[in-house]
Amino acid sequence: MSERPQQRTERPRDPVDAIIDQWAEVRPDLDTAAMEVFGRINRLSRAISDRMEKAYARFGIARGEFDVLATLRRSGEPYALSPRQLSATLMLTTGGMTGRLDKLERAGLLYRSPDPHDRRALRVTLTDEGLRLVDEAVGAGLAVQTEALSAALDAGRTGQLADLLRDLLAATER
Repeated sequence: MSERPQQRTERPRDPVDAIIDQWAEVRPDLDTAAMEVFGRINRLSRAISDRMEKAYARFGIARGEFDVLATLRRSGEPYALSPRQLSATLMLTTGGMTGRLDKLERAGLLYRSPDPHDRRALRVTLTDEGLRLVDEAVGAGLAVQTEALSAALDAGRTGQLADLLRDLLAATER
């Protein structure tokens, strides 16, 4: 018994399809396969980022502030890092980091103190309120991401997509 070739299901068109069609019209010599992938990744990133901003806004923080709190939370107890470690992890300038730390400190979500091992350095530490808030905010952000994935993909396809993106990211960052 022979198997039928797998047919590709018809998918609704998206804005990237329109862009690809336009390029095909004016430059049929171009291979736009990469544009199809990265165009969708960029549009998806913007759409999810907007949703994540709304999720974090309910907690009185923006995405960048969440990133600082989450980095401290992921570091484990005592939830403390140096401003330099935070800057390096988040790929921020020291000036950009200082502004975020100032705002989060004023909100009572973290505090800065002298580093006990180096009097010239500082430690940034989550407060109890910062820990509570980031734990709630990470749940809200994950709910947004999970909802977006489950609307389009089952667990198997989600895993495949994660693997493919990991491969692409590793090759791109080499």
